Amino acid sequence: MIPFHLVDQPSVADVDEKFNDACFCYTLPVEGVPKLYLMQRVDVGARLEDFEVCNRYDIDNTGLVCQWPSEDVLAYFCMMHADMFRSKRVIELGSGYGLAGLVVGAASDALERNIHLNSKAIGGTKMSCMTLHWNQEYASSLTGTFDVIIASDCTFFKEFHKGLAQTVKLLLKEGPSEALFFCPNRGDTLDKFLKVVEECGMHFNVTENYDPEVWKRHGGFMNGDPAWPNYAKDHCYPLLVRLTL
Repeated sequence: MIPFHLVDQPSVADVDEKFNDACFCYTLPVEGVPKLYLMQRVDVGARLEDFEVCNRYDIDNTGLVCQWPSEDVLAYFCMMHADMFRSKRVIELGSGYGLAGLVVGAASDALERNIHLNSKAIGGTKMSCMTLHWNQEYASSLTGTFDVIIASDCTFFKEFHKGLAQTVKLLLKEGPSEALFFCPNRGDTLDKFLKVVEECGMHFNVTENYDPEVWKRHGGFMNGDPAWPNYAKDHCYPLLVRLTL
């Protein structure tokens, strides 16, 4: 959704050269917005080091494997609706490489090196990354802090549903606030998450056609566009889910 290309790796002190990572430049089609640079892995797949990190910090490794399509759609949506994030406190949950969060910062991982790479693009926007366990009480110091929560493809694992819903409810401030989730159905996983959302006392709204360009590309893939030969709506097309208190 956002044009990008491979570039020479910039000088970043904390890049671990043992990983097969490369630097990708994302060009935001918004006047006056600088380019964004993300360190992403080249080979798609899990590594032994991924599981070691997951065990050490008690996290899931899904966001380390690749840049997922739902994250691209979320980033594009944030870019096209930049006004809704200006002068707001925003948090991206399950950010992976953090593209959407960086787009919000530039236009209005969670990897520290990607934040460092984009310090000029972010400008005066204050950004930081942290480990936030959805099933633990680490978020207590952030209670009622955020105007907007963004997340993509975070509802697949049913064992995280309750913790994720409770975290959203804890982080959203009273008054006008909302969480924007971009999630495929993936069988019954999204429906089960929304049931948990209701059990937590929150409200939700699901929109299928939320952007003309995204919908156009979805239609092309459904009609056999060779750019995505194994495209399946249930697992690939992210729905827009809005959560409110």
